Amino acid sequence: MAGCASLGKGGRVEYITLEATGYCKCGECCGWRRNLLLQPVYAYGPMEGEKKKIGITASGTKAKKGTIAADTSVFPFGTRMRIPGYGDGVVEDRGGAIQGGKIDLFFKTHKQALEWGRQMVTVEVRYP
Repeated sequence: MAGCASLGKGGRVEYITLEATGYCKCGECCGWRRNLLLQPVYAYGPMEGEKKKIGITASGTKAKKGTIAADTSVFPFGTRMRIPGYGDGVVEDRGGAIQGGKIDLFFKTHKQALEWGRQMVTVEVRYP
């Protein structure tokens, strides 16, 4: 269910129901492993085996509470969201499994990400 309202200066806000999952910077959540030299590398995909900077988002920022991963063709970097039960966040990351109307919310620990799990939420979306 989506609703839309216009904001001043060309911005807009929408209320969208979508699937929100949790993630952290661990290898299980972010698809990395350690190589024989104990360096973090991509575990799979087109960059498999290449060095990976742990905790750095696709936009180049450090992942922290409030970092959101999304399909940037739907929600571009800089899109602000208010998520019930999580709080405010900004799209600064993307992931291979995050496509269409899905978002992934960053948590400090894997336990917190698992506790969030997978939820359908109605979020307030403010586009840049």
